[in-house]
Amino acid sequence: MDAAPKSSLAESFSRYFNVGLAESDAQKEYVFQIRYRVYCEEFKYESVDRFANRLEVDDYDQYSRHCLITHLQTGMPAGCVRLVPAIGDREVDPLPLERYCGVSLDNKFIDNLKLQRNTVCEISRLAVDGAFRRRTGEALTRFGEINGLQFSPQEQRTFSSIAVACFFAATVLTEADGRTNVFAMMEPFLPRLMHRSGIDFQRVGKDIDYHGIRAPYFITTQAVLENLHPDLQELYSWIKENIVN
Repeated sequence: MDAAPKSSLAESFSRYFNVGLAESDAQKEYVFQIRYRVYCEEFKYESVDRFANRLEVDDYDQYSRHCLITHLQTGMPAGCVRLVPAIGDREVDPLPLERYCGVSLDNKFIDNLKLQRNTVCEISRLAVDGAFRRRTGEALTRFGEINGLQFSPQEQRTFSSIAVACFFAATVLTEADGRTNVFAMMEPFLPRLMHRSGIDFQRVGKDIDYHGIRAPYFITTQAVLENLHPDLQELYSWIKENIVN
């Protein structure tokens, strides 16, 4: 008997998850709840005492664009990410990484990129709820196991792809909003995970201890889209269809 055809990652992911914009107050609360559980309760990057309502928020949220991944069967929020647009000069209206991690940036290199500020953004607050991470990966990273894209059980496979799906959702927004010059502060694990997907960030500064060791990275939307592995191109297209339409 022939084996059943293997489902693509996009087919598998769409069977278990919904990806969309978080636009209503209720949807944004789900985003802030994930962030509270991950950043405050689990990894203790922020004090739980700062957020009595159990919603992790900051000043950038009011003009950021938020994406939310929801588990279809349970309705549980599974992952989130935001796009923070640059709204002015970095001296007056800095992006989060410019405000909190400015000493780590290679400003000479960044200046030589000659980026128009209205094309710049930062992808930040990418988080996957602990309920949707493989147990073997939880002690290592809040994004899951680095070999996650290779698991055979379909639902485990999709669980471990949530971080990549979050990044794709934010990338869709960079494309839609014309914010195609993208910065991010990332833990060492995440660039390695993205490299496995064909996405190569350019390091634009040195390590800094800010909620753990992180470093600044840069990528263009075009570079993301040109180098995606074929199965991930299909996943990206599905996410784009859900967010843009």
